[in-house]
Amino acid sequence: MKDIIDTAVDAGFKTLATAVTAAGLVDTLKGDGPFTVFAPTDDAFSKLPAGTLDSLLADIPKLTSILTYHVVPGKVMAADVMGLNGKSAKTVNGAEIKISTDGGVSLNGTAKVTKTDIECTNGVIHIIDSVILPA
Repeated sequence: MKDIIDTAVDAGFKTLATAVTAAGLVDTLKGDGPFTVFAPTDDAFSKLPAGTLDSLLADIPKLTSILTYHVVPGKVMAADVMGLNGKSAKTVNGAEIKISTDGGVSLNGTAKVTKTDIECTNGVIHIIDSVILPA
């Protein structure tokens, strides 16, 4: 089993890996944790309006804020999430994400969880189909 970063890289999350590296979060996400990461796919990043990703990569504080909005402290497995319908979870960013379990798990009503419980040495990854943005 590998840590969150190595697992994501091995799974082909190129855009996420680029963003995490640019934001200087690699060492953090290789740390002890545990962390729960809602990892957007490359296709999820491509859904952002044209030029958004490039502007985020140039604005490290904003990029860091968005990336840490995808991380929840602790190791939250899919079975735990199913009991959180209508509730919120506090992210490492400090803001909260809204959880819905009606017809599958979604975050903030926009990002659907497409794969769950990818266990890592320092937490767990759940794959999502959209980038979520803090309010």
